[in-house]
Amino acid sequence: MTTEALGSAAPATERREWWAETAGRAARWLRGVLGVVRPAAWVLIAGAAALWIAGATLGWWELTVAATVLTVLLALCALFLIGRTAYDVTLDLTRTRVVVGERAVGALTLSNSGTRAILPSRVVLPVGAGRGEFEVHRLAPGASAEELFAIPTTRRAVVEVGPVSVVRGDPLGLFERVHRKDEPVDLYVHPRTVLFDGQSLGFLRDLEGLPATDLSRDDVSFHALREYQPGDDLRHVHWKSTARTGTVMVRQYEETRRSHFVIGLSTHPGDYRDDEEFELAVSAAGSLGLRALRDSQRVEVRVQERALPSATGKQFLDSLSGVVHSRPRAGGVVDLAGVVAATLPLASVVVLVCGSGVGANTLRAACARLPFGARTLAVVAETGATPALRRIGDADVVTVGSLDQLPAALRKVLS
Repeated sequence: MTTEALGSAAPATERREWWAETAGRAARWLRGVLGVVRPAAWVLIAGAAALWIAGATLGWWELTVAATVLTVLLALCALFLIGRTAYDVTLDLTRTRVVVGERAVGALTLSNSGTRAILPSRVVLPVGAGRGEFEVHRLAPGASAEELFAIPTTRRAVVEVGPVSVVRGDPLGLFERVHRKDEPVDLYVHPRTVLFDGQSLGFLRDLEGLPATDLSRDDVSFHALREYQPGDDLRHVHWKSTARTGTVMVRQYEETRRSHFVIGLSTHPGDYRDDEEFELAVSAAGSLGLRALRDSQRVEVRVQERALPSATGKQFLDSLSGVVHSRPRAGGVVDLAGVVAATLPLASVVVLVCGSGVGANTLRAACARLPFGARTLAVVAETGATPALRRIGDADVVTVGSLDQLPAALRKVLS
C-alpha cells in the first residue's frame, strides 16, 4: 500500500470512530430523556399528537384547543424535572442482623454539600420487595435532613435495603427523574434458636487421646506391630523387631479423628406439611449447630445441592437466613443422606433434620445411607405434635412440635 493510500485511510478511520462515539452519546442521551417519561405521559403525548393532526385535517378548532391544553399541561409537568438532586446520602442500619420478630432500626441522612439550594424531592428506599418513601423539603447549602425508619421482620430472610433513589417528578406522575445513591445493605433476619445446656451433643474423637477402633497405617495412637505389606510407609518400620524376627515389621496405629458434627437439613418441599413446619426445622438445625460450635466441634451443614458456611455462629446463622425450599428434582432426605455419606465419610455425629412429610421407611433408608460408625440422630419437625422419642434402625429419632420442646427431647437422647 502506498503512502498516499495510508494517509487517506487514517482520516477515514478517525471519522468512523468519531461517528461511533457521537452515536453512542446520542443513544445514551436519548435513553436518559425517554427514561423520565411515565406510561401516562406517553398516552397524553399520543393523544395530543392525534388531536393536533385531527384538528388541522378536519378544521375543528375544538380539537386544536384540546391539543393545546394537553401540550401546555405536559410542558408544565416537565418543568418539575428541573433542579439538582446532588445529595450526599448515608444509609445506616444500627443492626444488620436481627432475629425473626425483632425490628431493624435505621437512619437515612441526606446532606446538601453544594453552594446552591436543592428543591424538594422524594426519596425512595427499597426494602426487599417493598419500599418506603420520604418527602425531603428544600435543603439550603450545608443543611441536612434525617429520616428514621423501622423495618418489621415477620419471616426469616436476607433482605436487601437500598439503594436509595432520589426522585424528582410532577404532581400528576407524568414525568419522573430517578438518581440512585449509595450502595444497598443486606439485612440478615436470623431464625429463632433455643439455648440448652447439659451433655455435649456428640462424642469427641480427636488427635489427643481418644482413638477409634478403626486401624490405620499412619496416625498418632500406636496399636501393635505387624508384618510389612506392599504399600506400607518405610518410615514406620520397627527395625529392632525386624532384626529380632528376621521379618520386616511395621507399626500399626489406631485411627484418630477430630470431632466432626454434621447437620443434614432437608429443604425438599415434599418433606414438610407447610411453611411453618419448615421454619421449625430450620430453627432446630440452627439451635443444634450453635450448641455444637459452643462445644468447639467442627460443624458442617448440608442442604440439597450445596453446603452452608458454618465456621462461626454468625456465619452459620447468616447462611440459614437465606435457606429456601430446593427444587423437587434435587431429591429428598434420602438423597441428602447419600451426599453426606459421599462427601463427609469421617463424620462422628450426623443429625438429619426434616419434616413430618418423611415417613418411617423413608427415614430408615436415609439413616442407612449415612457414614458407617457415625452416631446418627434424626429430628422431625411436626408443628403441634407431642414430643416423642423412638428408635429407627441405629438412629434415635426425636419428634418436636415446637422449638421450646427441643432441649428436653435431646436430654432424653443423651441421658
